[in-house]
Amino acid sequence: MRVRRGAGVAATAALALLVVACSDPAAREEPDASPTSEPTSPVSEPTEKSSTVPVADPAHAVDPPGERDGRLWSADILVQWDQPIDDELLKRIERLRGVAHTERIGLGQVSLENRVLTVAAVDPGGFRHFTQADVADLQEIWDRVAGGEMAVADSRAVRRLADPNGMIRLGTDDDAPTLHVGAYTPQIPTIDMVVNTAWAADIEMATDNGLLISTDGTTPATIRGPLERLVGKDASVQMLDVASRLGLDPDAKLTAIPTGGTLGDLVGTFRYTVLGGGRIAPDPAWVRANIRTEAVPVLGSVTCHKDLFPQLRAALLEVEQRGLAGAIDPRQYAGCYYPRFIANTTTLSNHSFGLALDLNTAGNQRGTVGEIDRDVVAIFKAWGFAWGGDWRWTDPMHFELSEVKAVG
Repeated sequence: MRVRRGAGVAATAALALLVVACSDPAAREEPDASPTSEPTSPVSEPTEKSSTVPVADPAHAVDPPGERDGRLWSADILVQWDQPIDDELLKRIERLRGVAHTERIGLGQVSLENRVLTVAAVDPGGFRHFTQADVADLQEIWDRVAGGEMAVADSRAVRRLADPNGMIRLGTDDDAPTLHVGAYTPQIPTIDMVVNTAWAADIEMATDNGLLISTDGTTPATIRGPLERLVGKDASVQMLDVASRLGLDPDAKLTAIPTGGTLGDLVGTFRYTVLGGGRIAPDPAWVRANIRTEAVPVLGSVTCHKDLFPQLRAALLEVEQRGLAGAIDPRQYAGCYYPRFIANTTTLSNHSFGLALDLNTAGNQRGTVGEIDRDVVAIFKAWGFAWGGDWRWTDPMHFELSEVKAVG
């Protein structure tokens, strides 16, 4: 992606602060098309010289960045590890021919209403130099990020995650942190949300396991080989100029590091490659270690994450014992482990990890209240499952593991 320079402040305000089914589980997600009418903005439109923004969350604030100082850099390559980048390795990367500038960031993934979104924990003053000019120069964005708010991608799917007060909870656990959306703004490809580094510990993510690289006048692809040899096979190297056109770099081995107690503990580091038709190929070693096909009450044989089975069996056994087995139709079970993107997106769902299942598809489509028996719903909730019928954009057939419970 090449930075656009020289955009006016009026255009900046309009662009950057617009603030805040079938048997295929992926096909039921609403596409990310822009809404036909603008929703209410969580922040007021800035003036040309924005006044000082109040610190929204002093406990999660960092020093304000001040006005932009220095040139902008093109965001050409994103490297992600599952651990902090080594200082010596960073020096070797910076010495590579074609590497013009770098910026360390933290990268992690959070699950929000079955969408696995990438969060970047950044130094606002440094990171802004990799964003497009009209975003980089809008001071209010970076003051808000420094003050504990977040900047998120301007898409209908992400906007729907915010409550009426402009708050988004980053994860499914009850103690997951809740942040205020300070700006809806275009993001660097593959990044959905930006927070400052003071939030990293609460989100259970690193602050320096990612690296943005600008190649400036050099074609990024020309340094891919040397860079991949240098960082090793366990790192993900994405060409962002390709991702900006295609959504993802199809030649990259991608890495997701889900955060939060339940999802992070169960999934760990999830590496995968992109196949055609919206499918992905998870690392075979991860699949062997985590995915099982076993028999459960009511549904019969299902394929899920191994750690889902104890609570799934317990929930379905209680459904049987309470005489509710007839409320679940095994013929309308739409799967659990489903390694692919949500339809028409490059976004993973919890089905990719085998931690979600869809029941009674016919009468429980997206955006409806659903016909599924509410006593069945209550049983699943008691056994640690979140229900899609509670979401702002409902998905009443969907249940996903949100809390690990002991099964006696």
